[in-house]
Amino acid sequence: MTHAPQIKIPATYMRGGTSKGVFFRLQDLPAVAQVPGAARDALLLRVIGSPDPYGKQIDGMGGATSSTSKAVILSRATAPGHDVDYLFAQVSIDKAFVDWSGNCGNLSAAVGAFAIGAGLVDPARIPDSGIATVRIWQANIGKTIIAHVPITNREVQETGDFELDGVTFPAAEVQLEFLDPAAEEEGAGGSMFPTGQLVDDLDVPGIGTLKATMINAGIPTIFVDAAAIGYKGTELQEAINTDARALEMFETIRAHGAVRMGLIKHVDEAAKRQHTPKVAFVAAPSDYVSSSGKRVEAKDIDLHVRALSMGKLHHAMMGTAAVAIGTAAAIPGTLVNLAAGGGERTAVRFGHPSGTLRVGAQATQENGEWHVKKAIMSRSARVLMEGWVRVPSDSF
Repeated sequence: MTHAPQIKIPATYMRGGTSKGVFFRLQDLPAVAQVPGAARDALLLRVIGSPDPYGKQIDGMGGATSSTSKAVILSRATAPGHDVDYLFAQVSIDKAFVDWSGNCGNLSAAVGAFAIGAGLVDPARIPDSGIATVRIWQANIGKTIIAHVPITNREVQETGDFELDGVTFPAAEVQLEFLDPAAEEEGAGGSMFPTGQLVDDLDVPGIGTLKATMINAGIPTIFVDAAAIGYKGTELQEAINTDARALEMFETIRAHGAVRMGLIKHVDEAAKRQHTPKVAFVAAPSDYVSSSGKRVEAKDIDLHVRALSMGKLHHAMMGTAAVAIGTAAAIPGTLVNLAAGGGERTAVRFGHPSGTLRVGAQATQENGEWHVKKAIMSRSARVLMEGWVRVPSDSF
């Protein structure tokens, strides 16, 4: 009996923000996986260790959470005026499915650093010391991200004293600018508010009619008030993720919101689109204790936000959802803006399960339509391991 040998593929395992993923250069992938399709999906599933009916991803690089079941493919830019093309894959844990429908804002923080180290950025654009500005084309959603990467002696500086709630150790700060972050989703007409309303009545069978702000910015997101679904907005993961009825409720809200946003035609399609849209709930600020035991006082935040990713409450906040939060907060009348106290604002600091995060956005209204020039936030990134990943040669 013959057995398929393993092959090895150059790869880097990186943390970006509060996520981790396996990073590849497009040119290093097997030829059949250098183009979109079933072979590429099968390869990434095997690398990450999915589908896993045990939900642990023991036989792969995934960490059994939405924050760690991710892959990134980078190549020299094909888009004019950019340094690198960035393609993000959200890999399902228990299903044979790779979702390409959105970006990962957290891993975006690692893209610039990886691109520099992998030789994908023109060396002439790298200073001896200072900040390298890396112009990233986010290929999933067709948007530009600007990463400001610290450089020391012509190498990426990864260590520093910047602290990010949800990440245990400090590191160097990477500032990200998400330009024109309103998502141009198929069926949504490129509008930031696909329904044309800042707040909608969303009918959800078995739950009722909920006030909802549905926005395409950073990533399509459905915001509802915490109190309307029986929460305070201070909940940690165990309060949601151990409650099967709660998770079913959020998935029902997500599916019906996706239909209203024009992202899918029928709620049954939501199962094949796990990464987008996100669903989140908001509340006015109050004191709470984060998952690390740190006390967060109401006076130190503008509002609470809790968000679900891939069917579970996120341990901190997805970077793309933070863009949606900052954008919605900058537009008077959205549920996010009202939870933060209303009025005009250019930045908010919100509480999430691991602590707090500040995000800024510049919003303007033109001919009755809202537009956001850019959203800004700081993250950090670090190489955890580099070398090769191995997969059975008959797995893709």
